[in-house]
Amino acid sequence: MPSHSPLRYLTLFLLLAALAALSGFGTHRVAQQLGIADLQTTGLHRLDLYTASLEREIGKYAFLPGTLGLEPDVVELLRQPQENKRQPAVNAYLEQLNERAGTLSIYVIDAGGRVRASSNWQRDDSFVGEDLSFRPYFRDALNNGSGRIFGIGTTRGEPGYYLSSRLADRGQTLGVAVIKVSLEQLEKSWSTGEAPAMVSDENGVVILGSVADWKFTTLRPLDEATRSAFDQTQQYNRRALKPLGLKEIRELDHGARLVRISGDSPEMVSVYPVTGRFLAQSRPLPGTPWTLTVFSHLEQVDDIAQSRATVAGVVAVLLFMFGLMLVERRRHLKDRLAAQQALQQAHDELERKVDERTADLSAANHLLQDEIAERIRAERTLRAAQDELVQAGKLAVIGQLSTGIAHELNQPLAALRTLSGNSVRFLERGDLTTTRTNLERIAQLVDRMGQITGQLRNFARKSSGQLQPVALCHAIDNALALLEPRLRQANAEIVRHCPLPEPRALCDANRLEQVLINLIGNALDAMAGQAAPQIEIDCSGASGSARLAVRDHGPGLDDAAQAHLFEPFFTTKPAGDGLGLGLTISAGIIRDFGGTLTGSNHPAGGAVFTLEMPLFDESTADD
Repeated sequence: MPSHSPLRYLTLFLLLAALAALSGFGTHRVAQQLGIADLQTTGLHRLDLYTASLEREIGKYAFLPGTLGLEPDVVELLRQPQENKRQPAVNAYLEQLNERAGTLSIYVIDAGGRVRASSNWQRDDSFVGEDLSFRPYFRDALNNGSGRIFGIGTTRGEPGYYLSSRLADRGQTLGVAVIKVSLEQLEKSWSTGEAPAMVSDENGVVILGSVADWKFTTLRPLDEATRSAFDQTQQYNRRALKPLGLKEIRELDHGARLVRISGDSPEMVSVYPVTGRFLAQSRPLPGTPWTLTVFSHLEQVDDIAQSRATVAGVVAVLLFMFGLMLVERRRHLKDRLAAQQALQQAHDELERKVDERTADLSAANHLLQDEIAERIRAERTLRAAQDELVQAGKLAVIGQLSTGIAHELNQPLAALRTLSGNSVRFLERGDLTTTRTNLERIAQLVDRMGQITGQLRNFARKSSGQLQPVALCHAIDNALALLEPRLRQANAEIVRHCPLPEPRALCDANRLEQVLINLIGNALDAMAGQAAPQIEIDCSGASGSARLAVRDHGPGLDDAAQAHLFEPFFTTKPAGDGLGLGLTISAGIIRDFGGTLTGSNHPAGGAVFTLEMPLFDESTADD
């Protein structure tokens, strides 16, 4: 069929070319989604850091305006604003307070909106005598008791955060105290971060930003009515308020967005890109109408996705070439096999006749040997079945723990990525001290991850089955360490009673820990939905028997559950949540130790499961 070969090769080529394209496209999408998910985790951490620094900076001055109402001279000046006898003393007091607090200015306004005293009273551009009744922070303080607004001063054109508080005496409103705070130092600290950030107010105007060119731009176009209102309040002192050029590409989960920032204006020198595609994550700031937004650049994610897509495409092309080689080789071998087949058929016919003569003699011997081998295999299978059932139960527990372990490892991994990126930048700057500190923190995180995976590896290995002395308190600690993520997620309290000296039971440590993990996990399931679940674990040893009890504070065991508690495939959990083999396997393990596992209801409420095992006798240890 030589006429069909070119069409066959062409079809194979087109199929594999399509496979290469789909592999590259699919790999690019998956890698990009994973990269964006990683950026979201890092961005949430940055949001926490920026939010904490801003709240800390503002919180230092939040109490200050209200304290001015405790100063008698201030109260008397506002009570009789037309008399200026107390004005010099109040001016001097505000000037001294301003210097010590490190604020931009402090001033008091009477009920009519006229500034009566100010910390800058000695300057040519002093606020004293100005009418500020039109300012929003003055009106908010009179109406609501306090005001918070970011604006630009009408006198010096200096931006700052205004905190105002109403001053009253015996129920009578006397005026308003105003503190103006500079956030310039906070912005400088943000400019050295790993990603750009900004704070926008309720009008969509950027009032703080780690990029200087972003400040006093708008996230959305402003209509003429809004601009006219700004001109009346002079909140932004007639700034142009040009659009930032931010365009949303699409919404993601958890409030994240993919956006693009255009580079129409000249880009300033920065340690990070400030134009292009970003992952934007926003959060409202408590106590203010502001919104904090952190931008994570997607350039690195796109590069990684592109490189992985390229590798996937190359692999697909190699598979295509390897497939062609296989097809060509099979064609050459086909002719050789045809000739060998005729010779092999003659040889097989001769062998068949010889086999028929010897088959009758060896058939009986084979049957006897097969029966003996089958019995041996059955005995080995029966012995291995119990060990495999125990190991399967252990792997089921590992599967339940995998989500918590993955969460425990995800945070150190995110921190490793952040610290390694910082170390590269600090090395470029020559800051070896900070780089060394980052490397030491990376080593600590790696040790922590090794400890987590080491505990999981030790628990997953198959037990030897040999009985040996096992410290009960140590086994409890190992089980709690593996269940730590789940216990923390459930907000569970562990009440642990271990006497001294620590009792030791004659058992297998790894399998005992498996039983404890199953019992503690069942206790958590029984208390699902409780705000503060509590588990009590008590161990003791007396009269040649080691006793260990696990009690929950759930609803307890009903009559049906107590009647079928240790039967296989019996469970009180919802369908699909377990097979009902946990207690059956646990009872079998304790029985192999020569002990018992029982379950009952505690007199004070909840269920209690009790393990009794042979106590290790120190006097006969040598024997």
